[in-house]
Amino acid sequence: MDEIRIRELEVYAYHGVFPEENEKGQPFFVNATLYTDTRKAGQTDELEYSTHYGEVCYLINRIMKENTWKLIETVAEKVAEEILLTYPLVQKVQLEIRKPSAPIGLPFGSVSVAIERGWHKVYIAFGSNMGDKKQHIQNAIKGLKTHPHIMVQTVSDFIVTKPYGGVPQEEFLNGAMEIETLLSPVELLDFLHELEQRENRERTIHWGPRTLDLDILLYDNLVYEDEQLIIPHVDMQNRDFVLKPMAQIAPNMRHPIYKKTMQELCNRLDKIK
Repeated sequence: MDEIRIRELEVYAYHGVFPEENEKGQPFFVNATLYTDTRKAGQTDELEYSTHYGEVCYLINRIMKENTWKLIETVAEKVAEEILLTYPLVQKVQLEIRKPSAPIGLPFGSVSVAIERGWHKVYIAFGSNMGDKKQHIQNAIKGLKTHPHIMVQTVSDFIVTKPYGGVPQEEFLNGAMEIETLLSPVELLDFLHELEQRENRERTIHWGPRTLDLDILLYDNLVYEDEQLIIPHVDMQNRDFVLKPMAQIAPNMRHPIYKKTMQELCNRLDKIK
């Protein structure tokens, strides 16, 4: 991916833990690298196909001057977020906020915080087999669309499937969607749980009936595991109610562990059955 670099942008602002920092202010220096595709801009020589680095500088200056935060970590988060939300061609940003006049009381050059933030491609499975199944799912999709840090890109057809896991219950309405998000995996999981709770999801029986089920299937090419979350989703390669919708919306997306595309995994499962 190409880079647009901004170096040593000076902004006089009012961030710091101590009251005098908020009152008197001090200079900050910003280094930013914007990751984007500049090929079309380079071929056409048209600014509309690029990201105007001058505008980005004024955006950074405005955000830092119009707000007061205690931590430069917060400054970095807010600036990175605003860049990514304002400029659709920027997929990722590396940002360093440098504070050369920090009140440390010892000789030093500067202190800084450097972060990297960007958009992530995520695939989510959805399902329901209680009440108005279609409405539960549509409510979840609407909830995702209204989140400021999520863009819903594609939603599969809804398919009717038999229950999975051996618990007697009604048929499911299932599908999958592709989103782009600024949220981390755990932040996204928390929001999905919030959407499930809005539909009165109850977690009483493992693999039991539910008003709404939302699962993270893939998050970029991440392989991740903690007590709450495993990515890629466990056993997705053996679930036709996951693979069929995925083969529809992302047939060439590869499983980061098995290295097979969604279409290949779906075809394999069909042969086994």
